[in-house]
Amino acid sequence: MTDVRPPAHDQGSHTDSPWQVFLVFLRLGLTSFGGPVAHLGYFRQEFVLRRRWLGEAAYAELVALCQFLPGPASSQVGIALGLSRAGVPGALCAWAGFTLPSALALTLLALGVGAGVPPGVLKGLLLVTVAVVAQALWGMARSLCRGPLRIAIALLAMFLVGRWPGLGGQLLVMLLAALLGRLWISPVLDVSLQQQPAASSRRLGAMCLGLALLLLLVLPGLAAIWPNRLLGLFDGFYRVGALVFGGGHVVLPLLQAQVVEPGWVSSPLFLAGYASAQAVPGPLFSVAAFLGASSDGWTGALVCLLAIFLPGLLLVIGVMPFWQALRQRHSVQAALAGVNAAVVGLLAAALYQPLWTHSITGPGELAGATLALGLLCSGRVPPWMLVCLGAALGAWLL
Repeated sequence: MTDVRPPAHDQGSHTDSPWQVFLVFLRLGLTSFGGPVAHLGYFRQEFVLRRRWLGEAAYAELVALCQFLPGPASSQVGIALGLSRAGVPGALCAWAGFTLPSALALTLLALGVGAGVPPGVLKGLLLVTVAVVAQALWGMARSLCRGPLRIAIALLAMFLVGRWPGLGGQLLVMLLAALLGRLWISPVLDVSLQQQPAASSRRLGAMCLGLALLLLLVLPGLAAIWPNRLLGLFDGFYRVGALVFGGGHVVLPLLQAQVVEPGWVSSPLFLAGYASAQAVPGPLFSVAAFLGASSDGWTGALVCLLAIFLPGLLLVIGVMPFWQALRQRHSVQAALAGVNAAVVGLLAAALYQPLWTHSITGPGELAGATLALGLLCSGRVPPWMLVCLGAALGAWLL
């Protein structure tokens, strides 16, 4: 029997101004440390628990969809949320708010204005990141892994991804989970994302998908016909953004090939920028601003930053109108129930490796992460304040 859940959240029934969306994501862009997995935890805290823009299942579906798309997955989740609240302007404002703080910091660092993050501060931020992801894992597990079959899918996903890490392993796990859900889980319709995002249509979606493909095909030819440093940078960084799945550290070898091998940026400077990108909040793809600034100043930073995020932005705006219609089918809902359980397993694997193994190295770190988790679960300390407390505690302990 089909289980139809009432819309417990206001996603799709309420809209915000693009400026409101920008301010929400700007705060996240200033406080979301820890990389893509941690960003998904911060997003869940803000949009599922605090603002109630959407439910757990709908959020997990969005995460799974963005994992299948090339580009920075966590940024694309933010773009989709902004799209749902304020249309295309909201999508742009969500991206800008989440990305600009880290991009500006890395640009200033590349130009010699900024300063590195002290090791103690970085350590404290990592402990807060462990707490944020652990809370997200527990909350999503309680909502999305009801029943022995879904628990088994989550555990299987965690085991398989642990054995075969990387993009290929993740995609195979989600495909397997979709198949298991389609075969054995009764369709569950969560209507919290049924409404089409404001100012989004299939015509606009098709245009965005066509433009994304057109740029991927045309830019290399243009760069070859009109040799120009900035055009070459735009072409290279666009291809990186269009061909990297999952985002995060997977982008490292492709970026290195684009800027180090042609001699635009030295290898030591490239590694310095990549390390710095992990010490600032916001998306790791913001390292494009550092590399662009190192090559061509402020203009280079802007060109590279826009180029690397543009494919992911176009794909989200292009796919969402079709996805909104597709996800309402019962067969798709059954498959998504399996995928949602697998997302919990993927998050559990990511919590252990690399977050736990890199952050918890002794009883002091364990106590700090436990304290942060307790404060977060109490509901009395918002995540942004916990980030500040963690940074201060880490600096003091050092």
